[in-house]
Amino acid sequence: MQKYETVIGLEVHVEMATESKIFCSCSAKFGGEQNEHVCPACCGMPGMLPIVNKHAVDLGMTAGMMLNCHINRVTTFDKKSYYYPDLPCSYQTTQWFAPVCVNGTVTIQTANGPKDIRIKQIHMEEDAGKLVHDEWTDTSLVDFNRTSVPLIEIVSQPDLSSAEEVVAYLERLRSLLRFAKVSGCRMEQGSMRCDVNLSVRPVGSTKLGVRTEMKNMNSLSAIVRAIEYETARHIDCIESGSDELVQETRRWDDIKGKSYAMRTKETAGDYRYFPDPNIMPIVIDDEWYDRIKASLPEFPEVKKERYVNELGLTEYDADQLIQSRQMCDCFEEATAQCGRAKEVANWLISDCMKILNKKQMTVDALPISGKALGKLIALVADGKVGSANGRKILAAMFEEDIDPLTYAEQNGLIISNDTDNIKAVVKAVVAADPKSVEDFKSGKEKALMALFGKCMRELKGNCDPQVLRTVLLETING
Repeated sequence: MQKYETVIGLEVHVEMATESKIFCSCSAKFGGEQNEHVCPACCGMPGMLPIVNKHAVDLGMTAGMMLNCHINRVTTFDKKSYYYPDLPCSYQTTQWFAPVCVNGTVTIQTANGPKDIRIKQIHMEEDAGKLVHDEWTDTSLVDFNRTSVPLIEIVSQPDLSSAEEVVAYLERLRSLLRFAKVSGCRMEQGSMRCDVNLSVRPVGSTKLGVRTEMKNMNSLSAIVRAIEYETARHIDCIESGSDELVQETRRWDDIKGKSYAMRTKETAGDYRYFPDPNIMPIVIDDEWYDRIKASLPEFPEVKKERYVNELGLTEYDADQLIQSRQMCDCFEEATAQCGRAKEVANWLISDCMKILNKKQMTVDALPISGKALGKLIALVADGKVGSANGRKILAAMFEEDIDPLTYAEQNGLIISNDTDNIKAVVKAVVAADPKSVEDFKSGKEKALMALFGKCMRELKGNCDPQVLRTVLLETING
């Protein structure tokens, strides 16, 4: 029986994390009312001239350096002509003749070990608008908020051969680009999506098969299902001859688990690329190049090794922290403040994540400063604030910018260890619960913990646990 192999190349579109659009000053932020972030320039009014967002070029260069690309020192913008209702100018401003980055490499890890995936190029371009289809009224509406939001398109060589490799590649891209703060890469918001180019050929053959492209995939699970379905469809067409394979663009229906033909696949000639006469070539001099090079972050795996070997974290803790650049920055600043790396990791991974999840916030939106967190951890570790009250202070830090010590003093959260007050509280609690006292005396250790908890609540946590336990035992034993 003939065996086949899948050949896959990806075109990954990533919205860059700029405040404004690539050729005008409209907001590039996700959300807003329909057509709220639109001006004459980005909605295609005649006579409007583009002005390149320099920060978008910075981020394009940063992405290229993170992916081991060569940076072209002269890069240009071109017009890609096609008509679609969400493209108001009837052309897209992109890069064809001189993209900002070329010839990169990304190393992925799968069950089969490491593998290098070649990057053909990274080019900058403007995003299109968004069509909103209303099946009830059988109409389509256009929202131009996304029009001209800056994108990079990362074009790989056809070096991927399975859904597992594709997922590993996309996760690696997402990790590196988020770490460099190029993009949030939130697939659910469309800020990272990809086109999957797939063909099938007999094992051992060097000739590429007929290629199909599935557009705008924005879910890892959908990408896996689409690759598996399309691979099986190609093999069935080859073996049975029941359907002719043609080079085409297809749409993936994740609900039905099938792909459908949209249109025959365009070639470069169909787009009639030509240099945009309204945008001058961008020259990247040594000063500009060196500034971006110096701004690159430490790679996630390098941070992990340092956290484990130098700061004594477990591999699990280090893995959790390196999921987010924001988390790493907060961890390092807090550790520098209090000198307690393990405690900082515990607070971030456990307590901070609980609050983020409750507020339905992403890790990259962590609103507290590392310096403030370090101060809080030092207060708890030094016995000046109880752990329960420390969590109350942390919750307050998520709401506003506060100094932990000042907040603790103003809200009566500093441990006083007033022995007379502790004895009075303990005496009252013991007198009110003689059954727990008797249970403890008969050997039930849990009864002591029940009394301890009641005392701590009465004291509002403002007591050294060891002092409280000593006073409690002295009171019970009379």
